[in-house]
Amino acid sequence: MGLHIKNGHLIDPANEVDSKADLFIENGQVVAIGNQPEGFNAETVIDAAGQIVCPGLVDLSARLREPGQEHKGTIESETRAAAAGGITTLCVPPDTDPIIDTPAISKLIRNRARIAGFANVVTLGALTHQLQGEHLAEMSELQTVGGCVGISNALNPVKNTLIMRRAMEYAASCGLTIFLHADDTGLSAGGCAHEGMISTRLGLAGIPESAETVAVARELMLIEQTGVRAHFCHLSSAHSIKMIARAQHDGLPVTMDVAAHQLHLTDMDIGFFNSQCHVLPPLRTQRDKDALSKAVAQGCISAICSDHQPHDADAKLAPFGETEPGISALETLLPLALRLLDDKLLSLSDLISRLTTQPAQILGLNLGHLGQGAKADICIFDPEQHWNVAPENMLSQGKNTPFIGWEMKGKVTHTLLNGQIVYQADKP
Repeated sequence: MGLHIKNGHLIDPANEVDSKADLFIENGQVVAIGNQPEGFNAETVIDAAGQIVCPGLVDLSARLREPGQEHKGTIESETRAAAAGGITTLCVPPDTDPIIDTPAISKLIRNRARIAGFANVVTLGALTHQLQGEHLAEMSELQTVGGCVGISNALNPVKNTLIMRRAMEYAASCGLTIFLHADDTGLSAGGCAHEGMISTRLGLAGIPESAETVAVARELMLIEQTGVRAHFCHLSSAHSIKMIARAQHDGLPVTMDVAAHQLHLTDMDIGFFNSQCHVLPPLRTQRDKDALSKAVAQGCISAICSDHQPHDADAKLAPFGETEPGISALETLLPLALRLLDDKLLSLSDLISRLTTQPAQILGLNLGHLGQGAKADICIFDPEQHWNVAPENMLSQGKNTPFIGWEMKGKVTHTLLNGQIVYQADKP
């Protein structure tokens, strides 16, 4: 089946393309850019006039809730929402139920995603058995049999430094990237908001910045010793960014990402106990938010993720500290990222790179580009279309987001997976 995307503005950072150009797709691949190839027959034509055509977004952290918490979301519902957000590849952390510490669970998730057919889903295997931080998981088997693209202990930091060292050595021997959530639980235990004036005024248990920076410092020392390739997930503080940027400058194989909501919200947004702003790591100060945006622009932070965590309504109805942390974030990832352009810190091409090419490189996947012969995972969006975030318009099963009522700019009109249209917006 031939598909022709015409009149669009093609942005492909990996191939340094940023111009008006047509795309020609056949058998799930890009067969030509610009001029129609000889003998090509387009059965479907998409007129992308006034729109951006780019690689499908690659999201480094999305919890789909299946298996184990299907009342919050399913692989089908959440990958459908991902397609509506222009996301074609999702990376699932290992804290499912059961935990991804055997190849069978990884295969189950990927097979169900394949059947649903809305997005590619890749998995991270557990770093330790049952994420308990005591015994190393069978990383090699998770990689070779289970197809896991990396290893993580999710939100359960390994307290024992020797065990973490051994885990890094094992991961390094397999050539696996280790995905780290920087948190010193001795400092953060029981906390639910950034330790500062807001948490003090509201009487909320605080999580100090040092809970993140102390953990980052330990992991950087172990990365230097073991040589493992490491990625720091959804960082929140200016000091952490500075430490990791220094390590990058010194040649350590480390990368980092930030969740999109951290670029637009601060602890001030908690207001009067708005539980939709209960996230981990917590929303921090204006200074931290500005430092995160600057690091994205400079390229120190090479990826923006959704950190998607859908919840049922009851999960956010208790007093702030007793609610479950997390935001349903797939459908707002792109428009929130596009808001960075308003500050003129980086170009649209650089921003698209943080959502496509560079996340794919972190995962070690041959995705996030649209050169000839590339897999036709494509996002088409109207950068000027305004829309309002409303629960009834969200395809995710989770409606938990602090952005309800916000006016967004930038709307996905088409998402293609393997050259097939998996999402098409209604015409305004």
